[in-house]
Amino acid sequence: MLFQRIMTRHLHNPMPLPPLHPDFTCLVTGCTNGIGREIARQLAEAGAHVVMAVRNTTRANVLIEKWQCDWSKMSLPLNIEVMELNLLSLDSVARFAEAWNARSVPLHVLINNAGIFSIGEPQKISKDGFEEHMQVNHLAPALLSILLLPSLIRGSPSRIVNVSSTIHHVGFVDPEDMNVSTGKRKYTNLAGYSGSKLAQVMFSSILNKKLPSKAGISVVCVSPGVVQTNFARDLSKIVQIVTRLFPYYKFSPEEGARSALFAATDTQISEFCKKLESDDWPVCAFISHECRPTNPSEEAHNLETSYNVWEKTMEMIGLPSDTVQKLIEGQQVKCRYGSHQD
Repeated sequence: MLFQRIMTRHLHNPMPLPPLHPDFTCLVTGCTNGIGREIARQLAEAGAHVVMAVRNTTRANVLIEKWQCDWSKMSLPLNIEVMELNLLSLDSVARFAEAWNARSVPLHVLINNAGIFSIGEPQKISKDGFEEHMQVNHLAPALLSILLLPSLIRGSPSRIVNVSSTIHHVGFVDPEDMNVSTGKRKYTNLAGYSGSKLAQVMFSSILNKKLPSKAGISVVCVSPGVVQTNFARDLSKIVQIVTRLFPYYKFSPEEGARSALFAATDTQISEFCKKLESDDWPVCAFISHECRPTNPSEEAHNLETSYNVWEKTMEMIGLPSDTVQKLIEGQQVKCRYGSHQD
């Protein structure tokens, strides 16, 4: 935490954003609190059209009213809308994507921010049959990203920004045991969370490789750093006391939002992603909490495992292995969840 504070002294808070066009559409998941709330608010204040994809639409609308009130000094209102999305239901993800694609409008930035870290709780399995960390942090964002490819192509050059975590460095993924339920490994909340974040990085790297240059879509993972959250509430008393002693060294949600905002708006990102592709780099672009390119974990560089994670993920989210190619070519794809996608 001390190191991150020292290394980010050069960054402004909040992150200065370029003026964004009202037609520049950014879809942000999980944005009623924490980092996501800051991402949505700052993009809207910069002028973008922001879509808040959330489970609690009432809470999102209350936030918008507050932001509009705070923004009343400006002549133009904030351009924000709310759509319901529950990442614990892959049917909800498929319905959301179908509804958005039906608009036939461009999507310029998809920010997969929503995530869970259920510290101190027993292993939970979603109604879809998947370990909840893996579903919310990886499977649902993966399904959303792929099903929204038609809209992202309309918005080209566009970006998929996945909010990862430094904890992915201690993660491990067994493509044949994504739920950590076979008994080969002991399940812990840390294993569930770190594995889901590593799977997200691996899947992003293969998606980046499968997207042709003509699609004009950049795939980026970002680390927000160690951010002040309520994750510590289920930890031991000693750990909770220690975390309270050093609040200055942890990022505020506003500071934690910087890397995602940088990845979503900086003009250098597309060129950086193209360079990685031309160099045949094994992983997708990864932006640190310092808003600089960095390397994900050593395990994330394992291409064989990454391709296996890709194949298993596609199977779990109910999509054919050639889905990306078909969507790029404008063909219809049938998903096990929801209905036909255009």
